[in-house]
Amino acid sequence: MNREWEFQEKGSSKNPRLLLKTTLTALFAALIAAGAFIAIPIGPVPIVLQNLFAVLSGIILGPLMGGAAVGLYLLAGLLGFPVFAGGSGGIARFAGPTGGYLAGYLLAAVVSGLIAGEPASGKPASGKPSAGKPRSAAGVSFLRINAAVISGFLVIYVPGILWLNISGKLGWARALAAGFVPFVIGDILKGIGAVLIAPRLKKTASDFFNGNR
Repeated sequence: MNREWEFQEKGSSKNPRLLLKTTLTALFAALIAAGAFIAIPIGPVPIVLQNLFAVLSGIILGPLMGGAAVGLYLLAGLLGFPVFAGGSGGIARFAGPTGGYLAGYLLAAVVSGLIAGEPASGKPASGKPSAGKPRSAAGVSFLRINAAVISGFLVIYVPGILWLNISGKLGWARALAAGFVPFVIGDILKGIGAVLIAPRLKKTASDFFNGNR
């Protein structure tokens, strides 16, 4: 009887946690999609807020949930929902000049999440948090948050510029001029904003996961 009660208690405690994780994953997928509607067309690749929310999803939710949020967003676009820049969707966008950047969003969420860690209180037995391990906002140093933000933004450019060069046959110089240089200042500003808000949001996520709210 006691074992049955213990089993039911554990099961009931996991369900709200699973529901919370699912809700937050869907929320960040929606935020990434919303970022596509705030776009400044300056060439083949517009300035958008999708990369900001992709990086924040990894930092706040961790590499698995953050990656799942971006994956859900990409799946919605693949199925034709108008969640990409300019209110478009469909598989053709993955073959277009922005296809590499879309893949980069997923990479950014995973990389930034591995650096910042998952949103949970407590530390490993060693007492020193390591990449991808549960880490509350109090356990994340300012330098680590900066590293997560910078790495997250930069890693998007790797597949982005690579595919822009291949799909457009631009050459590396023109691909960098079209797909990197125009976005540096904007990404720096977005990065500063991410550094300022990520610790508080990460702490809020940790509090929710640990029943402190």
